[in-house]
Amino acid sequence: MKTKEICLRGLMIALVTVSTMVLQIPVSATNGYIHLGDSMILLISVFFGWRYGMVAGGVGAALADLLSGYAHWAPFTLIIKGVMGLLVGKIAHYTPAEKHFFGLRNLAGSVVGIVWMIIGYYFGGAVLQKSFTVALTSIPENLVQGGAGFVIFLVVGYAFYKAKIYKYVSAK
Repeated sequence: MKTKEICLRGLMIALVTVSTMVLQIPVSATNGYIHLGDSMILLISVFFGWRYGMVAGGVGAALADLLSGYAHWAPFTLIIKGVMGLLVGKIAHYTPAEKHFFGLRNLAGSVVGIVWMIIGYYFGGAVLQKSFTVALTSIPENLVQGGAGFVIFLVVGYAFYKAKIYKYVSAK
């Protein structure tokens, strides 16, 4: 691994961690919180690919859980957000040569990633709460979290597209 890749991964992990921690809205049904970190996982996965999305999503979000007092969620978050970044990055297709952000694959990949996140936290909640029925209460809050992350992803992604930022940020 090159020094540039190590630095980029570290910065992306920090970006996910900070964006997850900067605004946290506690949710009693999930014993978790709604945050902005998902939008960064989506952006990183689309612009930089699955390897960056998987590492930044999993490690960054798990670190945020650890640092925010939600250590009981950290192992689940590591896997759920890591797989989220993997799925989005594998499905999405963005290259600077195409200069195309709002493609079907980018949008579909993001939706698949969010759906995975909701399903993953449902099963994680079922394990922690020892009840699949009680874990159902997490779905609405995770829908809100995923929806907000998707909207922020679209807004920031469009700004990146209009500013031609893809010339400078793409690592693919």
